Amino acid sequence: MSSETPSVASVSAAAAPSREDEFDIVIIGAGFSGLGMLKRARDAGFSACVFETADDVGGTWYWNRYPGACCDSESIVYSFSFDDNLLDEWEWKSRYPSQSEVLGYLGHVADKFDLRRDIRLETRVTAATVDTDSGMWTIETDAGEKVTSRYLITAVGCLSASQLPDIPGIDSFEGVHHHTGQWPHEGVDFTGQRVAVIGTGSTGIQIIPEIAKEAEHLWVFQRTPNFSMPARNRPLTDAERERFKRDFHAIREEAKHTPTGNLFYLDERSTFDVDERERQEWFKAGWEAGGLKLLFAGYHDLLTNEEANRTAADFVRGKIAEIVMDPATAEKLMPRDHPLGTKRPPIDTGYFETYNRPNVSLVDLRETPIKEITPTGIRTAAEDFELDAIVFATGFDAMTGALSKIDIRTEDGIRLADKWADGPQTYLGLMSAGFPNLFTITGPGSPSVLSNMPVSIEQHIEFIGDLIDHLQAHGLTRVEAAVEAEAEWTEFVDQLASETLMPRANSWYMGANTPGKPHRFLPYVGGVGEYRERCAQIAADGYPGFTFANANAVAEVKS
Repeated sequence: MSSETPSVASVSAAAAPSREDEFDIVIIGAGFSGLGMLKRARDAGFSACVFETADDVGGTWYWNRYPGACCDSESIVYSFSFDDNLLDEWEWKSRYPSQSEVLGYLGHVADKFDLRRDIRLETRVTAATVDTDSGMWTIETDAGEKVTSRYLITAVGCLSASQLPDIPGIDSFEGVHHHTGQWPHEGVDFTGQRVAVIGTGSTGIQIIPEIAKEAEHLWVFQRTPNFSMPARNRPLTDAERERFKRDFHAIREEAKHTPTGNLFYLDERSTFDVDERERQEWFKAGWEAGGLKLLFAGYHDLLTNEEANRTAADFVRGKIAEIVMDPATAEKLMPRDHPLGTKRPPIDTGYFETYNRPNVSLVDLRETPIKEITPTGIRTAAEDFELDAIVFATGFDAMTGALSKIDIRTEDGIRLADKWADGPQTYLGLMSAGFPNLFTITGPGSPSVLSNMPVSIEQHIEFIGDLIDHLQAHGLTRVEAAVEAEAEWTEFVDQLASETLMPRANSWYMGANTPGKPHRFLPYVGGVGEYRERCAQIAADGYPGFTFANANAVAEVKS
């Protein structure tokens, strides 16, 4: 047994694998996160493999093909930044890119960098087990494959585990039914049909105006009314595209340090620093600008001060009253049980206007809840609705659902899902103590869904890549979140959320849309720029909060 520290070369995870089922890095998911992580791993000389359930790349943009599906971050910042040539080869068409645009972009990235050769499509990871001493992972798939890797990186997405509501008779319906998160690739023709949409979250608000254009009649089944602001989407001009290419690096660097990863900042003034007239003009300007500027480029106390929030919420409720011609319908569409922005704030194209159509009806489930789904439609406490199609816009088991569907465990049987039974515990949203060499891109406890996702995804990819480089440089093969650091970070994330209005809503941010899920605010509310600075400082200080080991040396000692 040698007492010398092994050289970097002798423990390098970047050495060529000896068999096709041995990898340095296994990545689960081929959306933005998976493709970006694979590119980073390849560039560093690692052998890597991506497993993807779908038959093509794209992640959430592969599955969510419903009519009206569109991004809520502007295209000038919704992209990768690691290659300047992508700017010359790809041009966004719209201010907010559509589903098909984003899917096309990700396909272009996969082809340009020849990523597909390391991606195994139509393959679902079912289980992953770690040897806690060595940090080596064994990954199993639904195809019966079993591979090993030094590092396991989950890129499964925050909104990828779609869920149906627990309604009696849901399997009895004899008509057509679809979940927005699993939309048929060939599309669905609703022409002349009697259609129900259940749910008025982000996806419902996007799909409802589109179905209304085709259906003979559309019934919208609403449990909780939602605030929404107009997107003001439009084609990009040539001048805008040219400016984007010319100033891309400055634009992207700015986005990295904003609270949301987008190109706007909260105003330095508080809501009541200005008089009522100026305040209303400010809200009006945000509404007319479109997108989320009213909220996230508004006064800095809108999400921390209840009275301040009420001024903005009243403004939006006033807009609903202006747009929707029937006062009773308008009132039912006005949220009054949660502050503005505490549920995911959608942006829309003609959502409230849709209720002025004669072929659209709103069903308030708080007044007349659904009793059951029948073979011919939906039965509420008040009446039966005869339907040809039902669309479930009922969302996802957010942030933890996709991970929980994989049997991730230690060699002695400790499951990640069990550890997180009372709420997820992570350090930086990246690692969970007891599961060495496992990384979660945009996991719970990171900005993730409160941000422009590609900006947060790239920051995590950079951090993970640099951390693995750190292991390589120091002859180490195993990294894990320290128990104390994880506890402190989890408490810190909870504390930050409690200082805002965010926990006041029964939102999927809180896990409230999933039966049996503990109510805990899941993302990090401190902002993208602030989070980036914390991570950069941790890296500069030699990664405090992480524990390291050389598994090869441990094995020698044990032998």
